[in-house]
This record gives sequence, structure tokens and C-alpha cells, in this order.
Amino acid sequence: MQKKKTFGEYIRKLREEGGLPIRKIAAELDIDPSTLSKIERNERSANKDLIKNIAKIFKVSENELLLYYYSDKIVYELRDEDIGIEALKVAEQRIKYIRKIRK
Repeated sequence: MQKKKTFGEYIRKLREEGGLPIRKIAAELDIDPSTLSKIERNERSANKDLIKNIAKIFKVSENELLLYYYSDKIVYELRDEDIGIEALKVAEQRIKYIRKIRK
């Protein structure tokens, strides 16, 4: 599944598809509507607790949201690097190695 949207764009899409006003979702998340608006515009980052609550509200997988969240973080760090794709490949190998030695 390709995920071209950012985390914020995906949250906004979920909210708009549900016909829900930003103030209602913000109230359910116990955050200010301006904070949620900034998250939707990718001007502010969410945390894991907020992501867990967003998943519950919209009845989507927490892992689905985490894929958007972490991919945004990675893209932000590597977007201007010529070796960004190579760094991702090395990171993937390192993750596999670390998981293997932990077992």
C-alpha cells in the first residue's frame, strides 16, 4: 500500500470523510483545536499517546497511523540527503540484525 499522504493529511482526510468538525475531534483528544489544525498542516508533530487516541476515534489501526508518523519523521531527516535511499537500506539491514541478536 503506497502512502503518499503525510500523517497530517491522512488525519485531515479521516476527519473530513467522517464529516467531523476539527473542534469536535480536538475535544475528544483533549487538545486545543489549533493544535489539531497544526498537526493536520504538518506544522506540529503528534506523540504516541495522541496517535493511539486518534486510532480509536477514527477506528483505524494504530500501526497504520504509526506508518505515516514514522515515515514523515524519516523523510524529514533524509529528504535533502543524496544518500537518503542508501541510508534507508542500511537502516533496514541494521534493524534486522539487531532483532536477530536480541532473540
